[in-house]
Amino acid sequence: MFLAARHTAIAAARRQVAVSLAGPAGAAAAAARQMSSSSSEANAPAAGSRLEALRQAASTGPGLGDFASSGSLNAAAMCGVPAGSPDMEAMNAAYAAFAASDPNAAPAKARGPRKAVSRVPPWAKIALPSGPNFARIRSNLRELGLATVCEEAKCPNMGECWGGEEGTATATIMIMGDTCTRACRFCAVKTSNAPPPLDPMEPINTAEAVSRWKLGYVVLTSVDRDDLADGGAAHFAQTVREIKSRKPDMLVECLTGDFAGDLSGVEQVALSGLDVYAHNMETVERLQGVVRDRRAGYHQSLNVLKRAKEVRPDLITKSSIMLGVGETDEEVEQTMRDLRAHGVDCVTLGQYMRPTKGHMKVSEYVHPDKFKYWEQRGKELGFVYTASGPLVRSSYKAGELFIGNILRDRRAGEIDAALQQKEAGSA
Repeated sequence: MFLAARHTAIAAARRQVAVSLAGPAGAAAAAARQMSSSSSEANAPAAGSRLEALRQAASTGPGLGDFASSGSLNAAAMCGVPAGSPDMEAMNAAYAAFAASDPNAAPAKARGPRKAVSRVPPWAKIALPSGPNFARIRSNLRELGLATVCEEAKCPNMGECWGGEEGTATATIMIMGDTCTRACRFCAVKTSNAPPPLDPMEPINTAEAVSRWKLGYVVLTSVDRDDLADGGAAHFAQTVREIKSRKPDMLVECLTGDFAGDLSGVEQVALSGLDVYAHNMETVERLQGVVRDRRAGYHQSLNVLKRAKEVRPDLITKSSIMLGVGETDEEVEQTMRDLRAHGVDCVTLGQYMRPTKGHMKVSEYVHPDKFKYWEQRGKELGFVYTASGPLVRSSYKAGELFIGNILRDRRAGEIDAALQQKEAGSA
């Protein structure tokens, strides 16, 4: 009973201090609250004459100035705290500090427990995209109603890739619409079980756009279209043919989905005339169901890459792995080994960056030194090319330039061999 009375009295004293600081307006408001409180308390069961006496003393007691000038015994007596007790000493010390504080200072805000915030480290930050070539490509895309995965997936390298000089700029066109039938937890592309129908003019519009740009290398990718019988394979193949008919020297990479495991779709795209076949593993085997839509699968993706190589042994195949989603080094190593065992030539490794708060959280920001390590391991495992860095993505400009040089050298070698054979035949 005594403790309850003391706590009530202390609370009332604190209200009185606040009234003293607030001035007449605050006093009026406090009086109104006091009347309301008194009215409510009148209907409540009596808590004892001592408690009522303490409340009355607190409501009419001294203000802050009186507390500052009075002795400890007076303050203690007003609040019903025994003189000389630890409670009395603590209370007087608190009010003395309060009296000495700046009355104009902003009140302290109540703070809950601190949340763990994963800040983006300096090595994972990029400049905003700009430049004349960047502006021209974006304008052409708008005119023709085309989408790019660069924009839809919020790629950090968009300015670098689009803004290159003539023959070095690259772009990744996303065909078959901007709405995916799957919902991978890392991906910023919007989803729906019933996306709009395919645009039959898209292959032609895409080829027209690419022919206008100063590109040396173009990547075609797409949303997953599980609503289509062939997963969009025929649409993919037609787009490649339209581009090649207008610009035969244009290097074309197709970054496809898994066609729901239908390898005939893989064959159709692989035989369309493209130069590079890419399909992303995204993550290690253990995390497939956590990171990707459950209709995707680790071995299903490996089989896509394997089949593309079987259909066209000269085709460069490529895949990509995200880091920072909870994988271990041993799992990354095994994934790279599995890719090599299935004939994959090129691999890229990059940092997962959370597109929005509604997407999967970043488990770790992998240090650049670790990315350098994976680049070296890629060379040791026999990949023709390994791109590894925080901002590296599956369609990465530097990688495309390197692959482009490989393809051009290969073409030059084939031409030389054909000429030599022709000369030998005529001799």
